[in-house]
Amino acid sequence: MLRKNPTGHYPTVSESAYIDKTAIICGHVIIGDNVFVGPYAVIRADEVDENGNLEPIIIGEDSNIQDGVVIHSKAGAAVTVGSRSSIAHRSIIHGPCSIDDDVFIGFNTVVFRSHIGRGSVVRHNCVVDGRDLPNHSHIPPVKYIGVDFDLSTLPKVDANLSDFSESVVSANHFLVDGYKRLSNEF
Repeated sequence: MLRKNPTGHYPTVSESAYIDKTAIICGHVIIGDNVFVGPYAVIRADEVDENGNLEPIIIGEDSNIQDGVVIHSKAGAAVTVGSRSSIAHRSIIHGPCSIDDDVFIGFNTVVFRSHIGRGSVVRHNCVVDGRDLPNHSHIPPVKYIGVDFDLSTLPKVDANLSDFSESVVSANHFLVDGYKRLSNEF
């Protein structure tokens, strides 16, 4: 469901994107080409800053926002999800926040007040709060990455993880095409 927020902003969604009928896209949201937004996802850009301003939530082309994901922002801050990135089931992306291109965010992961560098993989059940990750960072499952975390202890993304991330993007391209065809069958 696409809907206007109290400031009057209405989502901008590419015609080539697929938004599941149970998803809620509210307010100043921009969704790029070939994006998949799965069942029960919520992308909500509606809070303003102290001056009444509101930055957009931007989802880059070929990305996928999977089932039950919540993307929101505090006080009108920007949220960006780059191109070819995957936000897996039930994750929370809360702004201010930016996620670069070719990033995989695993199931039940929370990202807040952070920048996730290009090609990074943040595995399942992690929290990244107030810490920016360099490109190609690999966060193993069930890690808390806060402001004092020593990033030098983290491994870099290997070829297997990169291949996995690319396979998720490809699978979701298939879903965009398939569900768009099905939605035209009445």
